[in-house]
Amino acid sequence: MGEIGARAGTAPVMGDLFVCDVLAAVPKHDLASMEHPIFSLATRPDRRVLAYEHNDVTVTVTPSVKGRATIFDADVLIFCISQLVAALNAGQPTARRLTLTAHDLLLQTGRETSGDGYKRLRDAFERLAGTRITTNILTGPPEDPVEVTTGFGLIEGWEIVRRTRKGRMVAVSVTLSDWLYRAVLARSVLTLSRDYFTLRKPLERRLYELARKHCGRQPFWRVSLATLQKKTGSASPRRVFRAMVREILREDRLPDYTLIEEEGDILRVERREVVEPAGTGPGALAPETFEAARALAPGADIYALEARWRAWWAETGRRRLGSPDAAFLGWVKATRKP
Repeated sequence: MGEIGARAGTAPVMGDLFVCDVLAAVPKHDLASMEHPIFSLATRPDRRVLAYEHNDVTVTVTPSVKGRATIFDADVLIFCISQLVAALNAGQPTARRLTLTAHDLLLQTGRETSGDGYKRLRDAFERLAGTRITTNILTGPPEDPVEVTTGFGLIEGWEIVRRTRKGRMVAVSVTLSDWLYRAVLARSVLTLSRDYFTLRKPLERRLYELARKHCGRQPFWRVSLATLQKKTGSASPRRVFRAMVREILREDRLPDYTLIEEEGDILRVERREVVEPAGTGPGALAPETFEAARALAPGADIYALEARWRAWWAETGRRRLGSPDAAFLGWVKATRKP
């Protein structure tokens, strides 16, 4: 990378550098990373090339000699995305190049702030920069999504811009890929529970991401074990994967969701709590309604649309609905008109 034009603690330069200084920003993750198995679940260097295809989406992940970026390395991106979204919500300028304080990142993602913690963070930066993605995943605003088969690094580069006298990183500059930055600007992100960072098993984290993405605010989501394994990116034999899922099911530590095994190698994901007490909201929507909404608004975060619809319903008088499903789809159609 070239010379950094600003240092930690200085004002961000519009279009050039964004300073991460939002304390306790709400954790956010990009939808594509939650939907597709971009990050490795391995705890040792994973140098295998992952080739994934599902519903016309193709993803090839090529690791560097240091191995593929792990699901714990993704904490760096979650921190950056959270900071950018907080700035967008506040109407502040943002940029692909960010300066962050290493200590803040470690604290907000539940990591150790010991010397080993800083070393592991440096290793994460190296794996993120070295891992290459080739994909045709849509990015950009829902009304004008961009489909380009392209290759890129999870981050374009990183640089330590300030150290302690003992050489420990203090401030770090990170440049996000244009692909990821477009996703943030399009709000193609979802909020995570802060308890996500307490999950220490890679598969636990991946199951939470999939539950958050696919179940969202629905009462439940069903998925076959075969499809679930494909979406997690697990390379374990099916019997081993089944045993790992059953162990996570017994421990029941996922934030917001619980897992239930059904006959026929089917996993049912249920929300732990209903956000709206019975009788106070427009009602739960059927899974088929979300599929219909996806067809009406391709590329959109359907659960974010549902949240906006429920807020609109409350703001416009909480009128009684004969069919919440039809009302939601009608609202989606109306809001998608040019």
